[in-house]
Amino acid sequence: MFKKIKTTELQENPFQMIGKDWLLVTAEKDGQCNTMTASWGGVGVMWGKDVAFVVIRPQRYTKEFIDGSDTLSLSVLPGSFRKTYNYLGTVSGREEDKIKKSGLTVAHDGNTPYFEEADTVLVCRKLFAQPYQPEAFLSEDIKERWYPEKDYHTLYICEIEKVLKKEM
Repeated sequence: MFKKIKTTELQENPFQMIGKDWLLVTAEKDGQCNTMTASWGGVGVMWGKDVAFVVIRPQRYTKEFIDGSDTLSLSVLPGSFRKTYNYLGTVSGREEDKIKKSGLTVAHDGNTPYFEEADTVLVCRKLFAQPYQPEAFLSEDIKERWYPEKDYHTLYICEIEKVLKKEM
């Protein structure tokens, strides 16, 4: 069971939550749902709105779902789901029904899918999407290290419409 809280009531450290604990980026299009593990992104304030930002590489199958929907969710699972995160981050939904195989339970807030097993869920509406441009990088080191295949991420800035917190 989840309760809705304000973004200002979030107690999690975003550096820990995103960079260390990880999260699942999930979207739905045409009645199908897909998810991927993310450890890059952030939260903050933009255009007077509480936002989350995520970056998705062009070859990720989940990108098709994000591009095909107005909303997405960011689900933070308990630490006991580390193997699930690893699996969902390395197997493509193109190849198999990885959500079903993971054993996670899809729930919905309106049209936005998320996972019942999550401790925290950010329900988000896309506001902005833009592919990274190679000429915009001010550090050649970043391009060389993170983009040797030139598969630059698309940046999505999303308004956090709702925060759901699991009731203990």
